[in-house]
Amino acid sequence: MFFFFAGHGFEIRGRNYLLPTDVPAATEGQEDLVRDASFEVERIIDRLQERGARTMIVVLDACRNNPFARPGTRAVGGEGGLAPITPPEGTFILFSAGAKQTALDSMSQSDPDPNSVFTRNFVRELAQPKLTLVQLAKRTQAQVRGLASSIKHEQTPAYYDEIVGDFILNTREGTASEPQIAALNVPRPEPAPAASAKGGEGEERTAAAFNVPRPEAIAPRPEPPPAPAQPINAPLATFMRNSGGWSVTMSFLGPVTAISWRLGNDGPFKETGALDALDPRTRRRMANPTFELEKDQATATIQVRAIDANGNVAGPFPISFDPDAELARGDRRILEMTASDWVSFRQYNGLLLYYTQLISFRCAIREVRIGIDNTRPDKAIPMPPCDPLHYAEIPNDAKGYMNLPPTTQAVTVELTYRDGSVSETKTFQKESHMIR
Repeated sequence: MFFFFAGHGFEIRGRNYLLPTDVPAATEGQEDLVRDASFEVERIIDRLQERGARTMIVVLDACRNNPFARPGTRAVGGEGGLAPITPPEGTFILFSAGAKQTALDSMSQSDPDPNSVFTRNFVRELAQPKLTLVQLAKRTQAQVRGLASSIKHEQTPAYYDEIVGDFILNTREGTASEPQIAALNVPRPEPAPAASAKGGEGEERTAAAFNVPRPEAIAPRPEPPPAPAQPINAPLATFMRNSGGWSVTMSFLGPVTAISWRLGNDGPFKETGALDALDPRTRRRMANPTFELEKDQATATIQVRAIDANGNVAGPFPISFDPDAELARGDRRILEMTASDWVSFRQYNGLLLYYTQLISFRCAIREVRIGIDNTRPDKAIPMPPCDPLHYAEIPNDAKGYMNLPPTTQAVTVELTYRDGSVSETKTFQKESHMIR
């Protein structure tokens, strides 16, 4: 399935919308009015999938994020581009501009070409045989970027590829022929069929209605070098166990505008969404770095993808998840941050030493040793076994305290962690750690 749209588009709260010609007039603050009368890109893709489309190529010559006109561009006001998108498997999406960019309608007021700067180059490259979708996108990207920069405008088309393997639209042998180009040079159609959408500026455009000049009428332009790559490095992952399951937080070195993930190597990616906060580096809503896993999630590899500020997709990056190791690591972090609360004294029918804090985070501990009025911990305190599904609960049969001689003034505590490392020996004075 091939879907092409040329006209106005905008982004509201991280979702992309295509603006039909009959959208009602709106003033500032009426984004919901325009959004409700428009077509959401993600919903269009979902409906095409529901109709049985297994492979989809979506080309959007549109951008921006609110309904207020700005002459000379395919924007509807403000700055920035359509929001980055994570398409479902089997889908290839090409935007006429990257994040925070607007797409040029023309090179100048006197430009005779009726098509936008993006569309005229895209169609010319589309006529070249044997190009894969990625090659087609990159050649169009280079051409548009070079033309836009010649008039001091930033526009670099962005693409998102979820088609496994290479996909070629034009499979004909040899160079582009006259009949191939002529097939694209047709009058504007009557109301568009189901696989097209209404465009902006009072007209309807479909994939066939490009109306481009013949190749010989287009002066050859030198192809500029591709933009220098700024790859996103693999993220760091932090796992935190809570009562409902696991929280996974990703940390990227550079700014990202969207994050998605999946378990294993199969199935669709899930988007994490956006936070109600702006990232000053991208001037967009900050990508939510956190997602959740079930509390009984087994050992697995998590695949993580991200989209940078230019709309480029990085990844997937494999992240190993071992729940036992992560539970021990998380409990150890808490124990190290709360070392002053490992034990406490209480006077109740004698002198008692409470160590419930150690039991609560026992999944990090192999052994606990204490010394009573002794700088060398020489007595082991038994710990109940770690229960990953009820990790912070103290078992009913667990004794969280021990009796001390009434003359005790201090104890020392030393932990051996599950990885064999040993903590610093901590000293607890009775007077300063007494529960009153």
